[in-house]
Amino acid sequence: MFFIDTLEFEGLGNRSHLAGGPRAAVVVDPPRDIDQVIAAAAKRGVRIAYVAETHVHNDYVTGGLELARVTGASYLVPAAAHVSFARTPVADGDTVTVDEGLVLRALATPGHTPHHTSYALEEDGRAVAVFTGGSLLIGTVGRPDLVEPRLTEELARAQHASAHRLADELDDEVPVLPTHGFGSFCSSSQAEGDTTTIGRERRTNDALTLDVDTFVERMLAGLEDVPAYYAHMGPANAAGPEPVDLTPPRRADAGEIASRLAAGEWVVDLRSRVAFAEGHVAGSFNFEGEGKLATYLAWLIPWGKPVTLLADTPGQVADAQRELARVGIDRPAAAATGGPAAWVREGERLASFPRARFADLAEVRGRGEEVVVLDVRRGSERAAGHVEGSVHIPVHELHGRIGEVPSGTVWVHCAGGMRAAIAASLLDAAGRDVVAVDDGFDAAGEAGLTVTRP
Repeated sequence: MFFIDTLEFEGLGNRSHLAGGPRAAVVVDPPRDIDQVIAAAAKRGVRIAYVAETHVHNDYVTGGLELARVTGASYLVPAAAHVSFARTPVADGDTVTVDEGLVLRALATPGHTPHHTSYALEEDGRAVAVFTGGSLLIGTVGRPDLVEPRLTEELARAQHASAHRLADELDDEVPVLPTHGFGSFCSSSQAEGDTTTIGRERRTNDALTLDVDTFVERMLAGLEDVPAYYAHMGPANAAGPEPVDLTPPRRADAGEIASRLAAGEWVVDLRSRVAFAEGHVAGSFNFEGEGKLATYLAWLIPWGKPVTLLADTPGQVADAQRELARVGIDRPAAAATGGPAAWVREGERLASFPRARFADLAEVRGRGEEVVVLDVRRGSERAAGHVEGSVHIPVHELHGRIGEVPSGTVWVHCAGGMRAAIAASLLDAAGRDVVAVDDGFDAAGEAGLTVTRP
């Protein structure tokens, strides 16, 4: 009898898996913060005998090396991966016995990386699940452009072949359990659904329904920008990440917050965009703790820049610290909680800016007022439709391109409000008059704004 427990990390769009039998288990693609994996194994009453990596990850820092050290597990890493630490190299066809009657078999599935390896979990010789990492995802595949630009097309073709290998060797009912694809930018396109099987992918996945040339052409045409912090993840994982330190950061008072801002450091307010707009420390940036904090903060912040976290409660700081550690932002310089009134020195005023709907923008335009409409969505989103006359700067580029935003009051929007809030805080900190449009993009046309579509 076997079990599979999945640990989901919504902020990064990733999953890790704990699988095993009555006594022992394997962990596939563990997160940096290994305590929750250990807790999951303890809840099952099993020993972690193996830790398996499908590939050297480009989107987060792994906890595999530390988890293996702490538990004494064998650390399985694809043999062709170039790493600087001792591990158990695995090649195509290699097997390990996880528990009695339960075997993990390595399947070479290059494409997402040249060395990518999937693992089939077999009970009494029959595959009962396959851990596909960044290879075969739900309705899509992992992107092939994160290793070396000159290898992208070659890896895209390999990704197509790897998907076919999995479909050819595994039965239709075998569950497919990927690591990426739940909002991760490691996915070549956004996945749909929460679970899948080999049979479902055989019917619906472009990698399995299109010929290789058509598949490669479509996939390469649809690739989005790569988050800037990805450049640091692969090297960190290949070198062997240090253990994570999740002890609380030092407490900052109003004077220290002001000093850190004056020094050009980043002060990040984790509160909701509604609360931030109503009142915040001038110069601070708003990255909601409940949003894709790690993805967007790590994408925008100059790498290595000290960051101070502001939040309502210590628990929100702890959650953010844990999420940021997963992408290599290990130690906040400081933190403060309680509310914005305590974060400014006596006599200083809080900054604020208005929030609005697309209907409000339509009304302002209807009165003939000249305003700047800034669209901070990704290029693919804008290509599907945009407000006529709007300026386009994706949110991940805005910090370096604020000087390109035309003069005047800036009405900034995205698809739903979260990225617009980030952008509004960047503009506000730069001294611009800004209105954050907190609305779904579909409301733009409904409000009477002219939306240009292809």
